[in-house]
Amino acid sequence: MYIIENLRTQGVSESLIEDVQHFRKEFKVDKEVEHRVTKSPAFYIGEDILSMCISAILEEENILLSGPKATGKNLLSDNLSEIFGRPQWNTSFHINTDSSSLIGTDTFIDNEVRLRRGSVYECALHGGFGVFDEINMAKNDAIVVVHSALDYRRVIDVPGYERINLHPATRFIGTMNYEYAGTKELNEALVSRFLVIDIPAVNEDKLMMILKREFPRTDEEKLNQFAGIFLDLQLKSQNGEISTKAIDLRGLIGALKTIKRGLRPSLAINMGLTGKTFDIYEKEIVDDIIRTRIPEKWESKDIFPNLK
Repeated sequence: MYIIENLRTQGVSESLIEDVQHFRKEFKVDKEVEHRVTKSPAFYIGEDILSMCISAILEEENILLSGPKATGKNLLSDNLSEIFGRPQWNTSFHINTDSSSLIGTDTFIDNEVRLRRGSVYECALHGGFGVFDEINMAKNDAIVVVHSALDYRRVIDVPGYERINLHPATRFIGTMNYEYAGTKELNEALVSRFLVIDIPAVNEDKLMMILKREFPRTDEEKLNQFAGIFLDLQLKSQNGEISTKAIDLRGLIGALKTIKRGLRPSLAINMGLTGKTFDIYEKEIVDDIIRTRIPEKWESKDIFPNLK
């Protein structure tokens, strides 16, 4: 299993890895939800963060991943589901997410009223990992219904139906970015039901490791320039000069993929980063940073010289 070998590579203790393997053997996955066990396209890099998450999950705790944009919170959530071999249900919170999205709602099937089960209900039945994406955008109505599922009681009351106990393998992972518009402070009752793990901003070494893993055949000196763009933008944002819109690691990787396809770097980076902000003043700042790193004359072959 590559995901387990990755833990060893990163230095996660063998005792934790053995406990994870015991967990996987003890809790088998129901056949009908095997397709929900994630297969991550990449690995989160960070021994301490991985060790904290794994330890918490083994101790039947729910975890809240908190940190700025582009720190790998969603990738880490997917990795954890795969590490423990559990089916995953993901709920992205927004203004219309309510209790029925989590628990379920009545629906009409075969001439009778039945419960169409929500993501939390499914996790409870199958021992799944429930990911609450951007949990600090959730309405109170959406969260209060799962308070008992998130604490020591580990039960869900389904109005009009039944009271169900959570499967012993069920865990919940919340993610939050406190910089996004529309977010709010989480109340103490909710935070107390999680162990909170702060995900640090990406540094140069980690960023280069990610980029080299994605693009092993790239000219490393040129790749350093793309990493430099991201880090320069991150610093500008931390200093309050620009928003976080252009700090987009997915966008940077997407731009490099189009360069690999043959697109000119200046056009690709425009799509991946500059285009993410719609403020004219901010675009100019982002553009200036890019020009200092990426000459207009560069072509795809300058970045990927080994490709035919």
